[in-house]
Amino acid sequence: MIPSGYLRPRVRLVWRFGRYGIVLGGAGVLLAVAAGESLAFASRKAFAVSTLAFGFALLGWSGSVFAGRTVENAQEYLDTNSNWTEADSRRAMTVVGSLGAGGMVGASAMTLVLRASY
Repeated sequence: MIPSGYLRPRVRLVWRFGRYGIVLGGAGVLLAVAAGESLAFASRKAFAVSTLAFGFALLGWSGSVFAGRTVENAQEYLDTNSNWTEADSRRAMTVVGSLGAGGMVGASAMTLVLRASY
């Protein structure tokens, strides 16, 4: 069983930035439609940008897990003082992935709302 003290901060991080992504995805569709683009174009573009962010985060997160300790050891050996850690990299990719996933949800939801209002 996973203790709640371990899981709760991680879920809170994903949920917080997922909500920002929902707002940004919906706003992207709305702003593109307000600028004169068709609803289909706006929806596709906002969803595509969100998907790009989500895919980048998946790739970055897996790269952090795969090579993180090696990079940390190389930085220690070379004395770079960059303070980069595997955990910070995974956390950053979680933020970007949450924004992307939320953006996909937000773009889809705003598309449904705008389609129903036409």
